[in-house]
Amino acid sequence: MGLFGKSPEQNPKEMVNEWTHKLRKEGYNLDRQIRSIQREEEKIKRSLKEAATKNDKQVCTILAKEIIRSRKAISKIYTSKAHLNSVQLQMKNQLATLRVAGSLQKSTEVMQAMQALVRLPEVAATMQALSKEMMKAGIIEEMMDETMSGMEDEEEMEEAAQSEVDKVLWELTQGKLGEAPAPPTAVGAPSTSKEVLITKPLFVLDKQIAQRPSL
Repeated sequence: MGLFGKSPEQNPKEMVNEWTHKLRKEGYNLDRQIRSIQREEEKIKRSLKEAATKNDKQVCTILAKEIIRSRKAISKIYTSKAHLNSVQLQMKNQLATLRVAGSLQKSTEVMQAMQALVRLPEVAATMQALSKEMMKAGIIEEMMDETMSGMEDEEEMEEAAQSEVDKVLWELTQGKLGEAPAPPTAVGAPSTSKEVLITKPLFVLDKQIAQRPSL
């Protein structure tokens, strides 16, 4: 405690280093989350294959949706890791600016990345605390509450598209269940429509008429 019971202001460089350490730690936590989800996904895959041998389509469909949800969750965490890395990079920039300007600077990039990170349950508590500290330091402004977006994400994951389910079933049951992904359509393939077959003789006829000597 400082004089008259007040806490002394923390050195900006120390704050940035502390934030960077916390961000790095949360990145390691996200890596563990990804590995944990992947392990559970492997268990679900084995269960799905067992259900497929019994031709239990209903159970396979439920398990396929679980796999889709786990893959979407992993994709979301990877996106969050990218945001974490972005904030860490901006913290390095803050240290460089601090040496020149002597103070921390407001950052739109940090604001946007932190806005996305506070919506991820795995890191929400830490990111909310860091956001308050960054607001006090003047790096970001007060962020709006967007709790509804998290609920929308959950609803989206709950309603897995049937086409995605079919692809997962096809992939994991070697084509016994589900439907094969549609083959890519060829771009610029020659057309064999009746229109081409009809217009070609007319073109040749017009050319022959144009080449006749005038009377």
